[in-house]
Amino acid sequence: MASPDAAPPPPTEPERWRDLDMLLSRPGNLVHSTFDPSPGLRDLIGSFVEVLVVGAGGLGCELLKDLALSGFKNLHVIDMDTIDVSNLNRQFLFRIQDVGKPKAEVAAKRVMERVSGVTIVPHFCRIEDKELEFYKQFQIIVLGLDSIEARSYINSVACGFLEYDADDKPVQETVKPMVDGGTEGFKGHARVIMPGTTPCFECNIWLFPPQVKFPLCTLAETPRTAAHCIEYAHLIKWDEVHSGKPFDADDAEHMQWIYSEALKRAELFGISGVTYSLTQGVVKNIIPAIASTNAIISAACALEALKLVSGSSRSVSNYLTYNGLEGTHIKVTEFVRDTDCLVCGPGTLIELDTSSTLSEFIKMLEEHPKLLMAKASVTHEGNNLYMQSPEVLEQMTRQNLSIPMFELLKGTPFATVHVSGMAESNGKKVSSLRKLRVSFKGAEEVSKMDTTESS
Repeated sequence: MASPDAAPPPPTEPERWRDLDMLLSRPGNLVHSTFDPSPGLRDLIGSFVEVLVVGAGGLGCELLKDLALSGFKNLHVIDMDTIDVSNLNRQFLFRIQDVGKPKAEVAAKRVMERVSGVTIVPHFCRIEDKELEFYKQFQIIVLGLDSIEARSYINSVACGFLEYDADDKPVQETVKPMVDGGTEGFKGHARVIMPGTTPCFECNIWLFPPQVKFPLCTLAETPRTAAHCIEYAHLIKWDEVHSGKPFDADDAEHMQWIYSEALKRAELFGISGVTYSLTQGVVKNIIPAIASTNAIISAACALEALKLVSGSSRSVSNYLTYNGLEGTHIKVTEFVRDTDCLVCGPGTLIELDTSSTLSEFIKMLEEHPKLLMAKASVTHEGNNLYMQSPEVLEQMTRQNLSIPMFELLKGTPFATVHVSGMAESNGKKVSSLRKLRVSFKGAEEVSKMDTTESS
């Protein structure tokens, strides 16, 4: 007879999917109008739906596990970070022997070991390194990020696929749904973004509090907190000692140097509280994370992803917040989309002469008050008109700089192009991607003349 303390046997395949199959095979009062209950719906989702998870940290690990156990069998995960020993207390897919390895690769491997039939493709790189076509293949994008800049970039990519008809209504076939999750301590959020219908990330960017910045005079002359001492070592002392050498926040030796200098500064002014973990948090702007909050927000995000692809229930409308600081408080707020949003709207209109070259167009982007985009790369219908990098693509597309945009866009009076480059946000340069509507002055008359001559 088995010992009462023995671990229960792992669930069989039918047992594992019993509740999910029940959810997907019966009708209800809250289902979407397109929902078609079927015992085989889980297999259809597993076979035909591809999901991209952006981020493989505390929330990303939970998302991969939850999505895999919600019937999604074709997953990709992208993350540029490697595993640090400080991650192990909450990023449960990682072990001590994994320190130094890419998060995306280890997380994908661990989930595939535990959930049979699931394929997870890891991508150990920056999100900006991927071409737009990479993101286009996914039916849904799920975000598990701790960076405003990264969220903004992915939001721009997804909204860039959106097309509008002649009445400025979104073309549903071009909508790329996103589910965005975020946590900070005992608080978190989960929201559904349907570009062109619900608010995108930029529509509600005001929800995020501005990052704390310390006056340099305070850091240099009258530090009052441990954070002041750390930022003094980071922003002032490093450049004084290592003139011209860039600081790398992911280099352990660099971080140790900042910690040591911050300790000296704190002792000089009688300030306590400088620790190595606090140094990492201040320098890298690390958001405090708690495993239970990650698990709750991930569950909400995975459920919304399942509802989006299956229609088994109505999606949350459209911003869920969780607060577990004192008890449990969950609230859903319906925010309104900004109809003038530069990202999820039809696109900023740029008027050009038919003789304006691609080089002049790129220069115009630098001076446009709504864009202020430097070092722009330009694409049209998946074709690279000009790429700033890598060097091989820059050389291949350089010849287009002297060609009129009207010619590059095949003589159409109106066209949509995508531009990516560096734009200013909250006082610093960040990667940016924008969709632009280009119109040519007098182009309709030119087109009519061409048509008359050819006839």
